Amino acid sequence: MSVLQEVLKANAGYAATFGTKGKLTIPPARHFTILTCMDARLDPAKYAGLAEGDAHVIRNAGGRASDDALRSLVISYKLLGTNEFFVIHHTDCGMLFFTDEVMRNLLANSLETAELTPNGFQDVGKGPGSTEGEFVDWLTMKDNAAAVLADVRRIRNHPLIPRSIPIYGYIYDVRTGKVEEVPGATAAGKAM
Repeated sequence: MSVLQEVLKANAGYAATFGTKGKLTIPPARHFTILTCMDARLDPAKYAGLAEGDAHVIRNAGGRASDDALRSLVISYKLLGTNEFFVIHHTDCGMLFFTDEVMRNLLANSLETAELTPNGFQDVGKGPGSTEGEFVDWLTMKDNAAAVLADVRRIRNHPLIPRSIPIYGYIYDVRTGKVEEVPGATAAGKAM
């Protein structure tokens, strides 16, 4: 069942009270960017105290510093004036529950949605699948804190990111709503 009508109705209510938000500027008012996961349990506006127009929020699976995330970070600072970056992963992330090999095998078997069981993701669909997943780096993780540190280091060492931008590394706890600093990540992302 589609949620299309529900979304359109919600949008109509939102648009009816849009007010002066149409006058917000393109550059974010608070001049920072958050790179975080697409997980529906995360609401960066709430956990970081954001209003519309305050900050850029880049979301992808795992909140990883993928090539596309880096592209967005570069646009964010170079064209839109952000001057601080936050990398915020989270507890209980789905990217910790599978490997590239598991994802490739699931896709090769079926394109239908897999099921998360106590033994990991299991394919419940019928074929056909596709081997195209073999050509994707899924950026899975084994250790959340290590992944935050790796992402901060990747951003810090990227030739298109100025050394003057501080990069902070955190993990959001989906059970408490708190963000906790990853030891070493903020030091690795220190501005110079």
